[in-house]
Amino acid sequence: MQGWTAREIRGFAAAARTENLAAPIGAAQRVGTGTATGWVRYYDQQKDLIATLRKAGFDVWISSASPQPVVEVWAEGVGIGADHVMGIRNTTTRGGKFTAHLQGCGSVRDGDDTMITYIDGKRCWINKEIFGVRGAAAEKVQPAARRQVFAAGDSDTDISFLRDATALRLVVNRNKNELMCRAYDNSDGRWIVNPMFIEPKPQKTGPYPCTTTGYVDHDGAKGPVLRGDGSVVPDQTDSVF
Repeated sequence: MQGWTAREIRGFAAAARTENLAAPIGAAQRVGTGTATGWVRYYDQQKDLIATLRKAGFDVWISSASPQPVVEVWAEGVGIGADHVMGIRNTTTRGGKFTAHLQGCGSVRDGDDTMITYIDGKRCWINKEIFGVRGAAAEKVQPAARRQVFAAGDSDTDISFLRDATALRLVVNRNKNELMCRAYDNSDGRWIVNPMFIEPKPQKTGPYPCTTTGYVDHDGAKGPVLRGDGSVVPDQTDSVF
């Protein structure tokens, strides 16, 4: 996105959204020399959940490891404004054009490009933007009164953000090993699982490898999934699909 403004990128995203929402389910499109999915849909269930939470007085935010202007466009479709969106944020030139570098969070400075809204970076950005935590403290788990009550995600990269939620954690099952190990283990009784709402995945044929390779470290090394007390999560059978 280097060299483009946020307004221009929002325009690209809006055009892509319009095209893909109008395309039939199952459509494909040519991108360069390859073929990619050419359709997309909002989950009606997501819209309903967000509307219900907001009606009940919850402050609803979207956090995504996609570019900030792109997430802003998609958030409009579920009634979430740009001021309640956290995506990957580029630094800009004085003229407002994006550079090839990213804004930092916590102890990570702008341009270091190592703290995005992804894995532990989601925690940092949530602490910084929603709860006003500054400096390196934003990288740490905050007291319960300064953490989200409810969180929802569908990827292993959402785990830190989900575990920080104090009351309830909703997981949409895309067969992601660590995420499903933790959700099915439900060690503190605050995890719930739902199948994908469109084209849900079939039941995983074997158990999730929680005791052996379910966890993938930042360097790619695999190992067992551990609870907060250090005990190993048992292998889990896929039961919500």
